[in-house]
Amino acid sequence: MKIVQINVTCGVGSTGKICLAVSQLLNERGVENYILFSEEDSDYEYGIKYADRLSIKLEALKSRVFGNYGFNSKALTKKLIAKLDEIQPDIVHLHNLHGHGCNLEMLFNYFKEKNIRLYWTFHDCWAFTGYCPHFDMAGCDKWQTQCGDCPQKGAYSFFFDKSDKLLSKKKELFSGLDLTIITPSEWLKGLVKKSFLKEYEVRVINNGIDLSVFMPSESDFREKHGLKDEFLILGVAFNWDERKGIDVFADLASTLPNDCRIVLVGTDENTRKLLPANVITIDRTENQTQLAEIYSACDLFVNATREDTFPTVNIESLACGTPVLTFATGGSTEIIDSTCGMAVEKNDTDAMRNAVLAIKESRPFTEEACLKKSAEYCKDDKFKEYADIYFQK
Repeated sequence: MKIVQINVTCGVGSTGKICLAVSQLLNERGVENYILFSEEDSDYEYGIKYADRLSIKLEALKSRVFGNYGFNSKALTKKLIAKLDEIQPDIVHLHNLHGHGCNLEMLFNYFKEKNIRLYWTFHDCWAFTGYCPHFDMAGCDKWQTQCGDCPQKGAYSFFFDKSDKLLSKKKELFSGLDLTIITPSEWLKGLVKKSFLKEYEVRVINNGIDLSVFMPSESDFREKHGLKDEFLILGVAFNWDERKGIDVFADLASTLPNDCRIVLVGTDENTRKLLPANVITIDRTENQTQLAEIYSACDLFVNATREDTFPTVNIESLACGTPVLTFATGGSTEIIDSTCGMAVEKNDTDAMRNAVLAIKESRPFTEEACLKKSAEYCKDDKFKEYADIYFQK
């Protein structure tokens, strides 16, 4: 058996790390496998990069100019198909394809011609919309019938709204496949079952984390920042904006009592301009171990994301013994239960503030309960689920 994974990256970012871990498990089982990727670099022995940076930038520009996101990149797709022809895989496992590295029409016609068995992990909603990886904030449900007059067109095209045409193309291309869809959350599975892809089998494999890194850890974080008895509230993101709830943290910092302090990781100069001076900002951590130390030093992790599929930051916090308070968004609530966290209605900042104060007062969640819940998301177990599915048909 030969297996190929196709993703934007190899070993970089959350999806790239999943691909790498699955590949390494397959190597241990003696299965010939490769990762075909288009962006970033990797020295992984079985990673094959088929695109260069300039080509990706040009294809991204073409997509913005012509509005045909996912249907450019013909030359790159020829290279990708040539690699597939060379390897002749029995199974192709797709991950993120929306990085300007492939032409969907060429690639899926190839899959149909070769009758290749496919698995496709949806890390967001892009496969069943005209343009959008996420549509919650836009409040749009056109994807359930037919896209058009896209409220987020400006994010994908300078001039043209082709969301109607692109969704129609996807409906045609993604039919008649030997395809199993994988989602990281029940929430996303539910959306798939409302889409034109509802006839396919959908399996849920949650994201996992490294529990040997994310665990309760001692540090001098409080001493370093002059904190002693303050109730520390943590937020972690790597592209802070309204989608990630930067405005919610600014409001909390301005209205919570003085013995509550907010710590935000993943900030930059632009982010700091949006925040009150009493927020402790950390642009980046040196490594994941340092991040685990910060999780451990805080009393509560707040996830104010308004659009998310299955946020691993929630799991990382629980694994460090810190409970989670989240907006009821996407798959975020699936990670917690009543023993280790709670959720409030999305966009209800007053409810978020009241929940912070209630948790501070009553301390209802224990470190033990948080650790017990996080044990359900050990990366080795989750990656094994990925590797196992290939042998279940």
